[in-house]
Amino acid sequence: MRIALNARILQAPRTGIGHYVAELVNALAQEPDVDLALFHGWGWSSALPEAAMPGYSRLTPLLRQIPGAYQARRWLEQKRFDQRHSKSIDLYHEPSLWPLSFDGPTVITLHDLTHMHYPETQPAARLREIERRLADGVQQARLILTDSQCIADEAQDYFALPAERFVVAPLGVAARFHPRSDESIDKVLKTHGVDAREYFLCVGTLEPRKNLTLALRAHARLPEAMRQRFPLLIAGMAGWQREQFNDELRSALAAGHVCLLGYLPDEDLAQLLAGARALVFPSLYEGFGLPVLEAMASGTPVILTRASAMPEVAADAGNYIQPDDPDSLRDAMTRLIEDPTHWQACRAAGLHRAKLFSWERCAKVTARAYRQAMGD
Repeated sequence: MRIALNARILQAPRTGIGHYVAELVNALAQEPDVDLALFHGWGWSSALPEAAMPGYSRLTPLLRQIPGAYQARRWLEQKRFDQRHSKSIDLYHEPSLWPLSFDGPTVITLHDLTHMHYPETQPAARLREIERRLADGVQQARLILTDSQCIADEAQDYFALPAERFVVAPLGVAARFHPRSDESIDKVLKTHGVDAREYFLCVGTLEPRKNLTLALRAHARLPEAMRQRFPLLIAGMAGWQREQFNDELRSALAAGHVCLLGYLPDEDLAQLLAGARALVFPSLYEGFGLPVLEAMASGTPVILTRASAMPEVAADAGNYIQPDDPDSLRDAMTRLIEDPTHWQACRAAGLHRAKLFSWERCAKVTARAYRQAMGD
């Protein structure tokens, strides 16, 4: 099968969907009947590009301000896509919000419906394009992959489609996420002024949906000595409307018990995740919640809400909190500090749970969906 995979998102710094594309491409290489052609917006390649870092394009923020920029970019991408390789493609896989036009079998991956729940997360012009094109893309797709049953159910209701149009392909966990000795991560931890198991870590874009204000408020309610010994580290790029929690964040940073790390290289983040007392992940909405799986695979307990798909990932390995109750989060953090038996039980449960997920399994489900969509 000659599969065209739209890998344009890999031009940007790798967050959730970018990691999905990169890991899926690597895992699909083990499927003997899958031959991938990667479309990257301006042409084609057979190899993954190097991971981009923040600031990869100084033009992108400017282009977003130009009326019609999204439509023009899509028109150019469609023209490039239609040239050469698309004529020899058996199936087209779109891993993001809306597919390019393709006169043949199409599979899309719908990671979540954030644009529906949080329309303010998108620039107005892009939101209009999503709303206009996603419905057409869903109709174009013979099968729709989702990362979780939660999103499959939600999308089935939203688009009024039968259940058989959806295939759930849970995500996997990259090899860099595994338990590590204190000595092996000491250098990276010392760079950030922390010791193994003596800090909490938040991972996620700085935007209201991630609910990081809850983490700030809960951490601030810990006793002073506990806050000093167990600081809160936040790793992630700046997102939309971050000014909503700028005052609280500035206050926490000034107190010296919270540290904003920004976007980190993959290996540094993996080491920090392996060394944390716990991952604090109070998100309000996730299509999967990949950091939760990555933390569990690293032997790090997770604190999370029961919102959307996250219980499918953590199951009984999670420490669940109320998304609007900083006291419940404070209490969960305190227990993971003061109760070593509970901490060890959470660690063991997370490691066991994480073994159920793999990119190999995700690739096999995806390849099976390709064959089904082609009528094989």
